[in-house]
Amino acid sequence: MCNGPWCPHPTCLVTWVQWGKVSWSGARSRGEMGALGRVLLWLQLCALTHAASKLWVPNTDFDVAANWSQNRTPCAGGAVEFPADKMVSVLVREGHAVSDMLLPLDGELVLASGAGFGVSDVGSHPDCGAGDPAVFRDSDRFSWHDPHLWHSEDEAPGLFLVDAERVPCRHDDVFFPPSASFRVGLGPGAGPVRVRSISALGRTFTRDEDLAAFLASRAGRLRFHGPGALSVGPEDCADPSGCVCGNAEAQPWICADLLQSLGGRCPQAACHGALRPQGQCCDLCGAVVLLTHGPAFDLERYRARILDTFLGLPQYQGLQVAVSKVPRSPLLRDADTEIQVVLVETGPETGGAGQLARALLTDVAKHGEALGVLEATMRESGAHVWDSSAAGLAGGVAAALLLALLVLLLAPSLLRRAGRLRWRRQEAAPAGAPLGFHNPVFDMKASEELPLPRPLSLVPKAAADSTSHSYFVNPLFAGAEAEA
Repeated sequence: MCNGPWCPHPTCLVTWVQWGKVSWSGARSRGEMGALGRVLLWLQLCALTHAASKLWVPNTDFDVAANWSQNRTPCAGGAVEFPADKMVSVLVREGHAVSDMLLPLDGELVLASGAGFGVSDVGSHPDCGAGDPAVFRDSDRFSWHDPHLWHSEDEAPGLFLVDAERVPCRHDDVFFPPSASFRVGLGPGAGPVRVRSISALGRTFTRDEDLAAFLASRAGRLRFHGPGALSVGPEDCADPSGCVCGNAEAQPWICADLLQSLGGRCPQAACHGALRPQGQCCDLCGAVVLLTHGPAFDLERYRARILDTFLGLPQYQGLQVAVSKVPRSPLLRDADTEIQVVLVETGPETGGAGQLARALLTDVAKHGEALGVLEATMRESGAHVWDSSAAGLAGGVAAALLLALLVLLLAPSLLRRAGRLRWRRQEAAPAGAPLGFHNPVFDMKASEELPLPRPLSLVPKAAADSTSHSYFVNPLFAGAEAEA
């Protein structure tokens, strides 16, 4: 029986050589530089083909403090423990001296150039506490459907993505950095995860046959797990007006992973009448503009127009915008898709999102034909709730009660001084007299005689003589004169 410091868990039946994968030569460093060059070339090609890319953020590196139970890497001379029942691939970048190391049933340690392990006595490092071992955190905690774990090239100042589009869409290229170890859970298997391509370990997979062979290999099983299916297909988004993300079926799992740290519940929005756009897991404060587009519409050009023409103005500072193509609303009968523009207020100022939404409607009324926009509608959230806490509510109720009590105490004396306080005994009503009063609001006969209000529509002056397109703009928000 093995009792040494480098022994695996008692249930482990493999030897150290069978478990570990060690790379000692300096060729790895040169390989990493080559991989970096391939990554840069790949990103340049993506930019040329207008393909969106999603980058995987977390890793399972040994030298990252967040991967350890005490949020710090093992102390010099401390004990190290990996969960016995977890598969993991761990990249080690530096040298470490440990007293004990318990290894899992299956996995690998990949040593970068200059990295290694040495045996040392139990250290007296002050931060090592009572000498508890540093336990490597569960490597299965990272889920493909968690929006927190992806970075998009579309994330720029002023821009954001709705939750469902933060996870790779069907037309996206997925990239796992070659200079880090990782492990990804593919979800519950309710539906296959499909993307345009996947780049991992210096290889790019664009065919299902090649990807399936990789996932079945030892390297693939160490990095991808779970019942979910992963597939690729070279489906380019060739439509200038954009493409639907395709994550609608996976949104329940996306929202579950997103809200896991919050107990599965959305935080309360800080405004009345909060909105929930398509693809968003929780309500938000701001405005949503929906555009019916024609063949001349270009999504990237319109997004750039919002950034350059509007978001740079002082009155719109602090706003963020998300522009994407979504399945059509049931209110639109003549189109399968529409463009959703989500405007979110991130600062304490209120009303900016609604103001920008109305400015976009006016812009459509003036330049809609040139932009390829046929119709535009908007929705806006209500006023912000400044104090929704229990303490604030209780304080408001108490103040209202004190004010009412003060009025009741002072009102008789004030009215007596003014000579306006009169006491009169109520006289009985004559027999058969009605006990109510006539309210003209509920007079059905009078109501039938009132003319019904006419629906209003706004036709921009620039398009008044045009018969090819008509723009519907809500006159309540357009800020222009409505024609009778």
